Amino acid sequence: MSENWLNKVNWAADGLVPAIAQDATSGRVLMVAWMNREALKRTAESGEAVYWSRSRKKLWHKGEESGHFQKVTEIRLDCDNDVVLLQVEQRGGIACHTGRESCFFSKLENGQWIETDAVLKNPEEIYKHEQ
Repeated sequence: MSENWLNKVNWAADGLVPAIAQDATSGRVLMVAWMNREALKRTAESGEAVYWSRSRKKLWHKGEESGHFQKVTEIRLDCDNDVVLLQVEQRGGIACHTGRESCFFSKLENGQWIETDAVLKNPEEIYKHEQ
């Protein structure tokens, strides 16, 4: 596959673009991460989400440690070409490292953040080493 399609992405100065992972069935936003050119290329080629970890400074195949892989059913680019949207099938129903379905589990109510989503699996059971 030609890689010309990657040139349409409006990469930030640091070479990254934000990537939103959305559940392909429910439409719920599961998480936001970052991709560099190689991560987006590998995602398109493999059909599984690959991101760029800014903290670890390396490619991160979502699920490589947790087993909670994201099967990508569709890749979209926004109107400014600077945000990627991944439609995914979330393996195990857990996208967040806290053991929840979504990373967006806190809701602002009356000036306070309320955790609205239950932990589906204890992170200590998901990750065999410290975060």
